[in-house]
Amino acid sequence: MAFRDLVADLDAAVVRDLADDDIRIDGEPVPGMFAAPWLGPDLGHQRTQLEHPQVSVRDTDATGIRVGSIVDAGGSRYRVFELQPDGTGWTVLLLRE
Repeated sequence: MAFRDLVADLDAAVVRDLADDDIRIDGEPVPGMFAAPWLGPDLGHQRTQLEHPQVSVRDTDATGIRVGSIVDAGGSRYRVFELQPDGTGWTVLLLRE
């Protein structure tokens, strides 16, 4: 099995086990993980640098998402103001209400 296939299997497991069920982008369900500063992102005694709500999605799921896309997640509605591909096959969508 090629390394690329192993990474694809790992990404699929992450989405299967950790993705939030209620994320919709421009009205379509998208597998991803929602995080927000008010959800208590403390790591031990250190605060994380999370300043904006965000959704992490696989690059393959990020095609078609653009600045201004509407995201419904965590019971609120947001707009994407920045897309940050991280170079590992994932893209972080920074959000504003």
